[in-house]
Formats: sequence, C-alpha cells, structure tokens
Amino acid sequence: MSSIPGVPRPDQASYMLRAAAGEAGRAYKQQLLDLLDLREGQTVLDVGCGPGTDLPALAERVGDSGTVIGVDHDPAMLARARERTNDLPRVEIREGDAHALPVEPGTVDRAKIDRVLMHVAEPADALAQLRRAARPGARIGLAEPDWDTLIVDAEDLETSRAFTRYTTAEMVRHATIGRSLARFAAQAGFRIEAVLATTPVFRDFHEADHTLGLGRNMQKAVDEGRIDRDRGHRWFAGLSQGPFYASFTLVSVICSR
Repeated sequence: MSSIPGVPRPDQASYMLRAAAGEAGRAYKQQLLDLLDLREGQTVLDVGCGPGTDLPALAERVGDSGTVIGVDHDPAMLARARERTNDLPRVEIREGDAHALPVEPGTVDRAKIDRVLMHVAEPADALAQLRRAARPGARIGLAEPDWDTLIVDAEDLETSRAFTRYTTAEMVRHATIGRSLARFAAQAGFRIEAVLATTPVFRDFHEADHTLGLGRNMQKAVDEGRIDRDRGHRWFAGLSQGPFYASFTLVSVICSR
C-alpha cells in the first residue's frame, strides 16, 4: 500500500530550532521576551530549554552580571544547548525534569516555559515547581498552543476537521492547555498580569508540513483507521495545489510570584 509522502521528522533538536527560526516562531518569542522585562544582573530560568534556542537571547538581556539557567531532561538536547552556549560563561545547562527542577527555592527572578506544558505528565506540578524556584515578585512567561484551533484550508473541509480532531486526541498529551494556561497559573498561586493570543499563520505548504506534521500525522490517522485512506491521501495531495493556508492559536500568559 502506498503512503503519504510527508516530510520525515528530523531529530527533535533540529526540528525545534527550525520551528523557532520561522516567521511565526520569531514573532511570539520576541513578544514573550519583551513582556518578561528582563534586566541586567537577573537570574532567569528556561524550563525545557531544548537545544538552547532562546538561551543566547536571554543571556544578552541579563548581561555579564546575570545568570541564565537552562533545564532539560533530554541528554541530546542538553548537548546541543551546551554547543550553542559554550562561549557564554553566564549560561548554566542543567539536566533535570520540570516536575523536579534542579534549582534552589526562591532564587529565580524571571522564568519561561515555552511549549513544554503540553507534553509534561502533570502541568500543575510543573507550575508548582516553578513557583517554588521563583523569588517573591518574580515574573514568569508561559506559552502554549491550543491544538483544537488548528485549521488547514482544503476543499475537503470534513477531512481537515478530522485531521484536527486526530491531532488533538492522539498526537499531543495536553493538546488544549493553551486555553487553560491562565487558570492553571492562577491555581498554582501566580498573579496573572496579561493573557495574549497570537495566530501563527503558514502560507508555505512545505514549511507547514515540516512544523505541523501534516503528512506524518495524516499517515498515522490513516494507518489507525481514523481517516479513510483514499480520502486522506487526496486531502494531503491537494494541499500543495494552489494557495496554502494553515494556522492555530498560541496563548501566552505573563504572571508574577
């Protein structure tokens, strides 16, 4: 049987770096960093830092007298993060889990969690750990997608809707945490300062296929009998014909300790 010729997913570090470098990734990340109001000499924590995508920008903002701590549980990610920051002496890379942060209580001035809570086992526990690490008055930035809002334009609207339902139900552990982010943060004891929604828009089919996993995830849905094979293949083939559009909602929450 034939399969959908979607773009194979690269190693996770390369995937994250490319997604962050895209227009949509750059825009919301810049907004999140601006709202964190980073200052010289502060200690800033990046939970789930991955391959160190944001660590150089954080280090630049806190200066030579500041400290940036990047935490991740994946050794491969940590290795890439160390490579990216080996000339930044004020950046510390620590192996650890969001549920048990390797950070002393009350030592962090600023912190961010970016598209991590949708994957962790217990988002509420991760936020409790973050509150423990933060100093009184610390400012925290959170950003998570709401995958129920994923839309992919196609003549076959029902298959697009089925693709979104499959993505939400099967592909992401906490697929709708974006909409609940402020509530989770408030329940963890944070004061909510701002809630913003941005809409990353994809006009290039190949970039969307890479970032959103259109071909990969449709093939999984077909293989699991969630979407008819012929219909799924026609849907995917049609996406590259003519103008392309896809988008989803990403929610950012700025809160304080």
